[in-house]
Amino acid sequence: MSPSMIIAGIAAWFTVGSLLSWHARKNLGEGMIEYFLADRKVGGFISAMTYSATTYSAFMMVGLVGLTYSSGIGSLGFEMTYLAATVILMVIFAPRYWAAGRIFRLVTPSELLTRRYGSPMTGAVSAILCLVMLVPYASVQLMGIGYLLEVLSGGAIPFAVGMLIAAGVSFVFSWWAGLRSVALTDALQAVVMIVASLFLMGFIALALFPEGLPEALGSRQDLLKVSWSFPMFLGLTLPWAFFAVTNPQVVQRLYIPASVRNLRRMILGFSAFGFVYTVLCVVFGLAAAVKMPGLEKADNAMAMLLSSVPSPLALVVSLSIMAAAVSTMNSVILTLSSMFGRDVVRTFLPHISEKTELGICRLLIPVITVVCFFFARMQLGLIAVLSSMASGGLLMQLPTILGAFFWKRATAAGAVSSMIAGGLAVGFMYVQGLKPLGHWPPVWGILVSGAVFIAVSLATRPPIDTEDFFSSVESYIRDSFGS
Repeated sequence: MSPSMIIAGIAAWFTVGSLLSWHARKNLGEGMIEYFLADRKVGGFISAMTYSATTYSAFMMVGLVGLTYSSGIGSLGFEMTYLAATVILMVIFAPRYWAAGRIFRLVTPSELLTRRYGSPMTGAVSAILCLVMLVPYASVQLMGIGYLLEVLSGGAIPFAVGMLIAAGVSFVFSWWAGLRSVALTDALQAVVMIVASLFLMGFIALALFPEGLPEALGSRQDLLKVSWSFPMFLGLTLPWAFFAVTNPQVVQRLYIPASVRNLRRMILGFSAFGFVYTVLCVVFGLAAAVKMPGLEKADNAMAMLLSSVPSPLALVVSLSIMAAAVSTMNSVILTLSSMFGRDVVRTFLPHISEKTELGICRLLIPVITVVCFFFARMQLGLIAVLSSMASGGLLMQLPTILGAFFWKRATAAGAVSSMIAGGLAVGFMYVQGLKPLGHWPPVWGILVSGAVFIAVSLATRPPIDTEDFFSSVESYIRDSFGS
């Protein structure tokens, strides 16, 4: 595919996205809730699409395809476990986050922890943990685009230039009009993602494998065997299984539906989108493994597969991958900037005005973008593994989150100490390359975090208004959803 064709496609996509952002800006009001949550008035379809686009990133069409290419059908079990766990967690937690957001006028997931535990430090520690762990995850999105454009252009668009393009697009979409802009562009990008993938699937089935992919796989029986060890499966899957409640960029989406009906539509829409998109990405990985075995870098499998399809189709699919990456990138940036202002700055400067707070948050958007760009240039490893590492660190919030909604005895001291202890344990093991007894760092980290959370909570006193928090949330849920 010619570089000029790629650049023209990117320019067209950026123009359409910018027009949507401009339209969103015309309706932009004032304040943190308006900028970061679109005033909690997002419809069901847009909520479902922005949740889907935020969740399914370059990890899918680049990382999951690459993981399937290198390890076979085992990746389907890995990703389906994530999808099933996410839907279950959304059914349990979405009503609670949605209700708490309205009762206490919450902006960020960490702010809920501050309110529940009666301690700004709890929210601040959660926010800092997310800031540290989500930089690699956001950087993965840039890496996916960099690899893709470099291969498709035959090296005419270098890896760093591809990442720079993605970073610039992401910055514009997120900074200009906040969530109103991001939600609209996400909806467009989610539709492009699924439609382009279906067209690619049709071409692969009719042109590349006229005899049928199952028959073609007969020569690669190794791809149909689960080659993953249990420690590897557990280490990769455990962080993803709780992605829906530990990754703030998706949790923040639970605040935005305009009504109970729209919240339900978000869950149903995401479930359907996730199932179809997962199956398609695994099939693409298997197809690439059959057609072009022996690639030195598995993350290039999708790009190499696209090199064998007509240029117009390859371009549309490439743009859909860029859309997936950018939608996740700008959602992460937007959420992290809101957490920095609401949960870190306000902890130390509690009396600043909301206007000043919003200004600080917006200034942080380009800073985070630049940090992610330079981290991505380091190219530290497989996209799938880097994504799981980031989620492994975020998993250390799980005991605190569960305690916030389901354990009245949980305390702020327990929450803070568990996140710090678990985060340090996971970080140390990843940096040192340690896997005690063969198990990956997230497994040991969550054991440390959980044990510290329970022990310290039992040794300290819960906040005096714990009962009020529980009764308010449960009462609101009953009134809104019915008994």
